[in-house]
Amino acid sequence: QVQLVESGGDLVQPGGSLRLSCAASGFIFRINDMGWYRQGPGKERELVATITSGGSTEYADSVKGRFTISRDNAKNTVYLQMNSLKPEDTAVYYCNANVVTSRHVEVWGQGTLVTVSS
Repeated sequence: QVQLVESGGDLVQPGGSLRLSCAASGFIFRINDMGWYRQGPGKERELVATITSGGSTEYADSVKGRFTISRDNAKNTVYLQMNSLKPEDTAVYYCNANVVTSRHVEVWGQGTLVTVSS
């Protein structure tokens, strides 16, 4: 069974920075795309950023220029560097991965809370 464990969520002031991490563990042959999603209060879950195994990235318009997604394939870990944080970035952030084990599975983490407030 593959698990994703996120860390790094915290309370931060507007304009501040945070770095989220998400580590995959279990029987893993290969991880294809990885990504970060978020769900704010009273909102639906939305895509924040994705990264392929080759390092190609895509971002939601709302975070372009402020957030950077990266990954360490040797550690089966994906990161989200968040700068210039705004109150509207407040949300539970979820990690997602398309993992190849004995089959292809989509895995979600449990979420980590980011609160941007003064």
